[in-house]
Amino acid sequence: MENDLDLLGWQVKGMHPWPIIRMRVFHELSRRTGIHGASHPVRRTPYDKAALVGKHVAGIVSRTPFPGRYDALVVPHPRKPNGVEIYTDELRAALGDRALILDSGINGTPLPGSKNLDFFTSAAGAVHRRTADDRGIADALEKLTRVRIPVGVLLAREVPKHLRLRALYRALLRKHRITTVYLVVAYFHQHIVGAARDLGIRVVELQHGAISPFHLGYSYPGRPVVADQPDELWCFGSYWTGVADLPAGMRTEVMGAPFLPKPGPKDPRRVVFLSQGTIGTELVKVADAVAKERPDLEVLYRPHPSERPADYTIPSGVDLSTGGSTLDLLATTTYQVGVSTTALFEGMALGCRTAVADLPGHEYLDPAIAKGHALLMQDPAQLAAAPICPDPAAYYAPTTLRSHLPG
Repeated sequence: MENDLDLLGWQVKGMHPWPIIRMRVFHELSRRTGIHGASHPVRRTPYDKAALVGKHVAGIVSRTPFPGRYDALVVPHPRKPNGVEIYTDELRAALGDRALILDSGINGTPLPGSKNLDFFTSAAGAVHRRTADDRGIADALEKLTRVRIPVGVLLAREVPKHLRLRALYRALLRKHRITTVYLVVAYFHQHIVGAARDLGIRVVELQHGAISPFHLGYSYPGRPVVADQPDELWCFGSYWTGVADLPAGMRTEVMGAPFLPKPGPKDPRRVVFLSQGTIGTELVKVADAVAKERPDLEVLYRPHPSERPADYTIPSGVDLSTGGSTLDLLATTTYQVGVSTTALFEGMALGCRTAVADLPGHEYLDPAIAKGHALLMQDPAQLAAAPICPDPAAYYAPTTLRSHLPG
């Protein structure tokens, strides 16, 4: 459909809307078909929403990023387990005062001392007008999937929002004379990437999770030209540099993963189920089956950071695991089970025996399964055959980040 409708060449008001809504369309499609639930659900009460508006207004003065002078811009990930943003932590330490840290508080807690443009981000998408021109995308998707996606609504919100924020970030980048933009999750920050592109500024994306041919934030079969993409993708290990067709011209570098702890003594009885919002309800059933099959094991169910323990009814024989670091837990775990969460790859690097539950999304692990680094588990009795990855550095190499930074 993308090729037939020439969506990558499509322009509206001088910008390319398809790369901006591509991942959003995928989320809507997978949710409305019932294949997946919400990947990272955000829940706010009316009080939460009112408090957020108050923070936005106060932040216009207290967190404005325009004063000062910086060489680099860093946009971290909103997820911060135990208050630590692991993906840019080493980068921010190395850049020091040279970097402007722009960290939104809309879907998470911003880092201390960071700045943001949250008021303008929220306001930019608040006023929009419905457009009827969706280039036939909704009809084409409905023909393929029998599901109707409100593409016109997405375009009506995202096109004006992108244009307004792109102009604002151009002013910010130009004011500071930024030479490099470092960011996480570029496919949801294309207004920043586009602003840097307009000014000829280098853009580097830091890997934050699993990449595969099925991840529409990265996978563009045939490597076509795609508007407003980073120049470079800095990866955890060599595996990630070739697992999907990235947009034309995007280079990859292996930077390693300084955030991984060292494996500790393994508890031979412990098996950890790694949840995620898309398949959590079904994964609980698999955990229950393993607990019944192997009563000798300590079966722990670990919710994703975006989930709440109350999301699930945990059966007897399975213990809910909350608090502390998931990485530290995996460092002492013998068996891990999940579907497509990045934590499975982290556990492989930490010496866990890895089983992939046969649920929607397991295809993310197909290359690792084919290499014998993980097992596709279709029966709980197969857990005992789960392998240890013999080449963990391919997924998470020793860090080399500082050698790639100027000065």
